[in-house]
Amino acid sequence: MAEDSSHRERAKALIGKNREEARKLFGRQGSKVLQFPVECSEKLAVDLGLKPLYMRSNLKSRKRPRVSAETAEEKLVNGAANQMKATIASKEASTAPVIAKPTTGRSENDLLAADKAENTGRETVSLPAAAVGESNGSLALVPRKESAEGALTGLTTGDKQLALAIARDRPTWHPPWKMFRGISGHLGWVRSVAVDTTNEWFATGSADRTVKIWDLASGRLKLTLTGHISAVRGIAISPRHPYMFTVGEDKTVKCWDLEQNKVIRNYHGHLSGVYCVSLHPTLDVLMTGGRDSTVRVWDVRTRAQVFVLAGHRDTVNAVVTQGVDPQVISASVDSTIRTWDLAAGKCSATLTNHKKGVRALVRHPREFSFASASADNIKTWALPDGTFVRNLSGGHDKLVNAIAVNEDGVVVSGGDDGSMCFWDYNSAHRFQREQTVVQPGSLDCEAGVFAMAFDQSGSRLITCEADKTIKMWKEDTEATEETHPLNWKPDLQPKRY
Repeated sequence: MAEDSSHRERAKALIGKNREEARKLFGRQGSKVLQFPVECSEKLAVDLGLKPLYMRSNLKSRKRPRVSAETAEEKLVNGAANQMKATIASKEASTAPVIAKPTTGRSENDLLAADKAENTGRETVSLPAAAVGESNGSLALVPRKESAEGALTGLTTGDKQLALAIARDRPTWHPPWKMFRGISGHLGWVRSVAVDTTNEWFATGSADRTVKIWDLASGRLKLTLTGHISAVRGIAISPRHPYMFTVGEDKTVKCWDLEQNKVIRNYHGHLSGVYCVSLHPTLDVLMTGGRDSTVRVWDVRTRAQVFVLAGHRDTVNAVVTQGVDPQVISASVDSTIRTWDLAAGKCSATLTNHKKGVRALVRHPREFSFASASADNIKTWALPDGTFVRNLSGGHDKLVNAIAVNEDGVVVSGGDDGSMCFWDYNSAHRFQREQTVVQPGSLDCEAGVFAMAFDQSGSRLITCEADKTIKMWKEDTEATEETHPLNWKPDLQPKRY
């Protein structure tokens, strides 16, 4: 009896201390998913491997039992006290049984009080009421060693889908982005951009046949390079040599010496316009693709054409390279993505998930994966086999011309109508959508985004647009999770293709 009394007194103290905190955390939000503060995360790790979260399932629509204030208080105290006793008993027995379920008819304060009880060695998974067999939203405490599937044993198919979707797709919060600078200088559509490895300047190519060098910090023009006789469609800057490579619709590939600011090499071989260029990160090898449906591999020093990677049936819009196999990935208007064996000069895999032409590719800077952008969807893929991961759907109504990703997992896509979508890479959650504004004197139809790139730090975004301007974006430093809450709904039936 004395032991029970001590548990009750301790439970009362916890409940009284945290009642206001619980009210602030939960309020009466109805059916919403709420995330714990950072300081609570280490104590309550979710069994499914993600951040702790609560799933309050349709509390407003459920009929709660009508009880007096005294009865509710007694149930609250008794539930917390019983939970403490069960925790101590489980420690002494050195086992990990499921802790006694909370009683029905519990308030928001009860949920927080249950969390504050000593649950060392266990993780918390909060599921909808139907998922735990209760008549109201409740909290289920699952042993640490149980698997995700074991924790969901006995649930209906719909509840399993919901619980697994929450565990798999819970997005990371990112602050919104805002435009802070617009740069005018080109006389035509700005079609390409590349940032120097020193993060001091960047280069843009335009339909006015020029390449312009800009200071990244101030946005001022430093240099204008002329030499192409048609639109400049791609730029690549070497991280190991003072060279910059440009390609254009004039079928040419040019190598610029940035110490002399002049062309020192031309690479001849493409039969039509060249639309994309990429440098190998470790070898002195250059890859280009264009309207002749081929990816050509060049030796930078000798200007020799090493390989002609043939296989696409239409224009090659994008090519990316990396230091490990597959070292070359290309995307085409024929709606396919191909990975290439650079040593053999042959195609190693063809990815046919897209239903429309693929216009952009981007490699994740940290993960061994990449993303592709098309008019039907933005898709992410795992390497080295090119396994499809998921779709980033519901963002654009028009063609998607450009895509970029930084080390924080922020994916940005730009559409032909000037729309820009910001996504979380791992969860495919779109947390922001912006519409670019054309500069005064331009038509509304000139709001298209043609190219984009993050700087080397990933904190600034550069977009090239059809209104002949370059826009720079950065995160809103004043935004918090309270001012911009996460508005997310899990996708219960994600597509497998």
